[in-house]
Amino acid sequence: MTAAPPTVTTDASAFAAAAPAGRLAGLDIGTKTIGIATSTVDRAFVTPLAALARSRPSADLAALATRLAEEQVTGIVIGLPINLDGSEGSRARSVRAQARNIALACGLPVLLWDERWSTAAVTRDMLEADMSRARRARAVDKLAAAWILEGACQRLARLEASGTGR
Repeated sequence: MTAAPPTVTTDASAFAAAAPAGRLAGLDIGTKTIGIATSTVDRAFVTPLAALARSRPSADLAALATRLAEEQVTGIVIGLPINLDGSEGSRARSVRAQARNIALACGLPVLLWDERWSTAAVTRDMLEADMSRARRARAVDKLAAAWILEGACQRLARLEASGTGR
């Protein structure tokens, strides 16, 4: 008998039930890079970590699985690019497929998190900080991953405080 595949869900409560306590990773999956952020073990703080340059899907999965194992994460939050009207287009379908592959490769539960405003929010913050275009280009993906993970960690903390999580 084979084990059930890891959970891939948009439901924070289901994710909380599937993800053991510990560090989470946040991913912002782009066509050229994958932004990575991690939380502290108590999920109170989030840190932008890296932007993994994309190559081949199998190489991307292997590099990601290795990096997340090194970081000892217990669950993954992946930004889901939903359209402004709430519908899902081809990018969202692609990210859903990649999320399933990442969950299987890493053996970890995945929470798909609405990322509609992540890039815009971090870009606005970087512009306000007067970052150069080159520095913004290098930082945007890992900062977007941190923004995504921060929102999910806040939601998970509210669930735990209300007694509906874990």
